[in-house]
Amino acid sequence: MPELPEVETVKRGLEPILRDQVIANVQLRRANLRFPFPEGFATKLTGAKVLSLTRRAKYILVDLDNNHTLISHLGMTGRFTALKPEGGGTNLGEFYFEIAANPNADGPHDHVVFTLGNGVKLVYSDPRRFGMMDLVQTPKLSEHKLLKDIGIEPLGNGLNSDYLAKKFKGKSAPLKAALLDQRVIAGLGNIYVCEALHRAKLAPTRKAKTLVKTKSHDPRLDDLLRHIKDILNDAIFAGGSTLRDFVGADGEKGAYQQRFSAYDRENEDCNNDGCGGQIRRITQAGRSTFYCPTCQK
Repeated sequence: MPELPEVETVKRGLEPILRDQVIANVQLRRANLRFPFPEGFATKLTGAKVLSLTRRAKYILVDLDNNHTLISHLGMTGRFTALKPEGGGTNLGEFYFEIAANPNADGPHDHVVFTLGNGVKLVYSDPRRFGMMDLVQTPKLSEHKLLKDIGIEPLGNGLNSDYLAKKFKGKSAPLKAALLDQRVIAGLGNIYVCEALHRAKLAPTRKAKTLVKTKSHDPRLDDLLRHIKDILNDAIFAGGSTLRDFVGADGEKGAYQQRFSAYDRENEDCNNDGCGGQIRRITQAGRSTFYCPTCQK
């Protein structure tokens, strides 16, 4: 499933396509994705002008001038494709791409088509239909059931050692599970938590509370936070990581997987300086964890 860097990459790609454009028409080719579309979904979107795009955790938020916000989650295979108007039209620059020789050809998994005022078509495709879309009144956005309990954004100044020490105090959950708790940090996923723990040389199985002392915190907590932010920023710059179906909004596959130090490197040599160990894979809460038992303690 796309994680924060992949969602941020798609959001940044869609922004110049959607911002300041009017949604002229919305075509729903089925009644549901992961969940049913809300009542009046297409009607409320039609005629609305896009004011801005933001990201909250792994959700793309499209703020509209009719006091509503479109919430979109890509699921495992969700993808937006921007198609220019037939016969030419607006140049969408580096964020424009086509997935078919005939840009007007309908794909079997194209479930939602947004036609913009300038003629551009934005097609949402999702073979497995694990993605979702919802529409909420903007003033009530923070109260939405999918957003109300989400924790702090990892790239903001609010995520610091004091914050994380408070959340980890007395917590016996494994460190990896604690970092994946969306109520603590928004948008962190399996890949980048594995990578951050490897760089910080912290075992994913150790108890989260062991990084919190009586009156302070373990200095390794500072290192962990630094690596989390660095890895996320590096991954966004690289366009995310391509695992199976993910591509950015410009149709380019993310390249960060070429820089993995732990994830999906089972039995390969650890590349932490002076280690000499090998990456191992274990299962935690039904998900694969990659780490080096030699240097991650």
